[in-house]
Amino acid sequence: MSDLSGKFSRSWRLFVSSIQVIGRQPKLLLFPAMAFASTIVVILCFLSPIVLLPTGHAWGQLEHWKAVAHRLFELTPSVGSTRHAIPTATADIYLVVLYLASMFCATFFNVASYHEIIKALAGDEVSIGKGLRFANSRLRAILIWSMFAGVVGLNIMALEKRLGWVGRWIMRFVGMAWSVASVFVIPVIVREECANPFALLRTSASALKRTWGESLIGYVGIAIGSWIMLLGSLAFIIGAGLIFALLHHPVLVLMTAVLWILALVAFGYLLSVASNIFKGALFVYASEGAVPAPYSAELLDAAWKVRKG
Repeated sequence: MSDLSGKFSRSWRLFVSSIQVIGRQPKLLLFPAMAFASTIVVILCFLSPIVLLPTGHAWGQLEHWKAVAHRLFELTPSVGSTRHAIPTATADIYLVVLYLASMFCATFFNVASYHEIIKALAGDEVSIGKGLRFANSRLRAILIWSMFAGVVGLNIMALEKRLGWVGRWIMRFVGMAWSVASVFVIPVIVREECANPFALLRTSASALKRTWGESLIGYVGIAIGSWIMLLGSLAFIIGAGLIFALLHHPVLVLMTAVLWILALVAFGYLLSVASNIFKGALFVYASEGAVPAPYSAELLDAAWKVRKG
């Protein structure tokens, strides 16, 4: 029990070190926002042709939206009094292409982000432009991996829908195994000029194998820390809400709730970036044996049992 407690304690210290990296290089916070914005643009670009289809009705009329809905969905034959709407072939094609395009955007900005994370861990200055230019230099690998990972993800989701509950549990396990094995693919793309998705996956799994137990403990430790903060903030918001309600200040209750939600969103965003930095530091140490700043050799040696050779 004490050994497990020590591992979680080290994991929390690793999280704090990741936050220190963000404090030194706040530009790292911009990459997820850019990825989100680009995904929104992609979604709008794909949805605009569907939404603006000529239907014979004005864009603001309800009949226009009904006609658009009929092109995207069709009703199944009535079974008793129940009918279900299922996507048409057009909708399926759009969703698949949209999914793959979104996957490409996410991978592109992740490669740019991890390139700058690894630079920050080496003590270099972070540059948004250099990160994006580097991702552009890895465009072939990004495209191939995005398509490969997207097809795998689509197949897993399709099989989950078609199989029974036993099959669904099996496919969920397969999906989890896939996520774990591919956890270091983006850092591998940054470090190696390789576009073969199978080679990328093999290298990622190999790096994970060297730090298997401790990497999972690290992520669990960060997750537990975030839940502790969430529960603490929930207790605070409930207490503050009750006090303001008893004082008959409904506006203050609403403002407190809004501020709490915004704080949760900001913390979740920060936690996501910190987790990526943790992953980058883990990959650097696992693959190279180098001690990335601001982590100490003592902390890394205690937390990660890296096999040499």
